[in-house]
Amino acid sequence: MSSIKKLASQTAIYGLSTIVGRMFNFLLVPLHTALFSKADFGTQSEMYGYVAFFNVLLLYGMETAFFRFTNDNKENPKIYSTALVSVIISSVSFMLIFILFSQPIASLIRYPNNAEYIVYFALIIGLDAITMLPFAYLRQQNKPLKFAIIKNINIFTSILLNLYFLLLGPFMQNKGIMIPLFDGEIGIKYVFISHLIASIITVPMLIFEIKKIQLGFDFAIWKQMLVYGAPLIIVGFAGMINETLDRVLIKYLYPDASLANEMNGIYAANYKLSILMTLFIQAFKFAAEPFFFSHAKTTDKRTIYATVMDYFVIICLSLFLMVTLFIDVFKQYIDVKFHAGLHVVPILLLANMFLGIYYNLSIWYKLSDNNKKGANISIMGAVITLVLNFIWIPIYGYTGSAWATFICYFSMMVVSYFMGKKYYPIHYHVNKFIGYTIFALVLFYISKMVNDLIPEQQYLYIMNAILLLSFFAVAFVIEKRFKTIHNL
Repeated sequence: MSSIKKLASQTAIYGLSTIVGRMFNFLLVPLHTALFSKADFGTQSEMYGYVAFFNVLLLYGMETAFFRFTNDNKENPKIYSTALVSVIISSVSFMLIFILFSQPIASLIRYPNNAEYIVYFALIIGLDAITMLPFAYLRQQNKPLKFAIIKNINIFTSILLNLYFLLLGPFMQNKGIMIPLFDGEIGIKYVFISHLIASIITVPMLIFEIKKIQLGFDFAIWKQMLVYGAPLIIVGFAGMINETLDRVLIKYLYPDASLANEMNGIYAANYKLSILMTLFIQAFKFAAEPFFFSHAKTTDKRTIYATVMDYFVIICLSLFLMVTLFIDVFKQYIDVKFHAGLHVVPILLLANMFLGIYYNLSIWYKLSDNNKKGANISIMGAVITLVLNFIWIPIYGYTGSAWATFICYFSMMVVSYFMGKKYYPIHYHVNKFIGYTIFALVLFYISKMVNDLIPEQQYLYIMNAILLLSFFAVAFVIEKRFKTIHNL
């Protein structure tokens, strides 16, 4: 349990860098959805969808390769510097190419009048890739506090600049005063510029970690890391297809082209209401990967991994209930013109929970050096995503995309579980997971059924609070009894 507590504390600190900052960032959603049209909000979502793909490309598995090789050879400092030099060279090359060909690329993705978007994002993607390895180094060195501080500075810089451009700029303009960098016209470009400036100032804050490139470049190690990381590129690309491609495909597959960006905007806005689940999973991932690798040689590693999964599922289901039972509160964070998509929120919350469980399960192929099998699972998920989106978007729009995401992650979770039993057996407590999930769904449907029977909002909130507390109580009793029986 001491190991679990350490993971929990580090997850909390890493969560500080994402949850606190991103929750403040989440407060920008009402501003963005109020100021921007559904089409502009859809464009914003689409552009960040492209970012996710290129982030995978520019890291090409080096982050996980760094953890893997450092775990085997902690005394070799060249592992980190080799990976970092490689990523810096490839990232700088990427930025130069995309800036030089910004106009043709903008025309290719149907934004011929906004080539500046390509320049902004080329710099954002390249700089973020360069800082990814220094952030991984901080995680490997168990320095979550420094990690959290720098991440939060990055996030809050972006937030403050959003407020500067979107609120202060128009306010001062009405007073007859023009502020620097604001051209007098509100637009989504200022969201991108804010992100770019935040990325730029992050680099010098990691200069101590970046300077470790002086430790040298080992060509032999680099080749080994590339071989190890190559399948993870496929895993990453397939993962990005599953996570973000639907927000790109809606633009091209929705039958009414004039409404496609609006549908994308509605979908993207409601996707943000699954923010609590997404942030928890992201914080957990930051802490879990180095944690899992560090326990790979301990005798009780399988027990630890199974116990981690128990608590992970309970927290995810608690977040699912918190958002769905109090959706009338959460929906206030997006403008009313986006409320037509609220029905996809429960689907996306469960889909993201399945994705989080898959991240837990994926440790089997990383520890057993079966990355190619992990890539096969991700490819399977990508195929499911593509096929279902191509079939369902023309018929059901973004609702089809939500269900495609659900089925994709559920399938990946199930397949990974059964493959893990064969190659790296861990005795997960599957019956408990299924029982908790069924219980949470029953509570969710009870709330929906009585929603129309209780017109008074305050009484409905009280009932939903009781339902949520009943889940906590049942989980607490079961886990306490389980620990007693198994002497955990």
